Amino acid sequence: MERAVRRALTLCVLGLWTLAVQAQPAGQPAPARAASGAAQVDDRWQESLDAFAAADRARAPQPGGVLFIGSSSIRLWPGLETQFGTEPVLNRGFGGSRMSDCARYVEQLVLPYRPRLVIVYAGDNDLAEGRTPREVLASFTAFVKGVRRALPDTRITYLSIKPSPLRAALMPRMVATNTLIAGYSRRTAKLDFIDVYSKMLDDQGRPRADLFRPDALHLNAQGYALWRSVIADHLHAPAPPR
Repeated sequence: MERAVRRALTLCVLGLWTLAVQAQPAGQPAPARAASGAAQVDDRWQESLDAFAAADRARAPQPGGVLFIGSSSIRLWPGLETQFGTEPVLNRGFGGSRMSDCARYVEQLVLPYRPRLVIVYAGDNDLAEGRTPREVLASFTAFVKGVRRALPDTRITYLSIKPSPLRAALMPRMVATNTLIAGYSRRTAKLDFIDVYSKMLDDQGRPRADLFRPDALHLNAQGYALWRSVIADHLHAPAPPR
């Protein structure tokens, strides 16, 4: 009787193992990666990345230009691609994105364009969702490494997190994040940091409401004019020998 029970259990286990093997086709790629090696796209960003790909097919961007990527502060910038004279500029901002998303989709967002310079604005939404300054730094570090592996000569510039009135409670974490990334930038070749945070504060150290739309989060024309001025100074300055 005992031998029959053992035999029945063995057959049951073998049957379950066979079903599991049949349910997993041989050679199936890992779920986090696409067959090409790029990260599979979250449904949240599929429409944006598809739109970028369609725009590229309609008109291939010129390599060697300046690429802006990041969250809605980049996406909503009116006429960004004409803001810096004859400098070839490409806008690949996607609203609501985080620094972690920029790192995850670096193959789609950066590598096809072979820019001489990438300017990235992200991290604001990461903090709003509860991530720590060190987690944002880790995502930015992953982004930099992802660019460097394929484009070692491309320069990267981080645009500091802005102080918006809506997120004033997050300002200490914004300062901590900006400080961490500024320090990392100073220690890393071909990596720069642009401070817009301090230039967007009033005399009492509060976010300047006059730079923002009524939602107290997104920039208005005056806010973008300030950003343009600061970034233009950076673009026209000679690159430091690092």
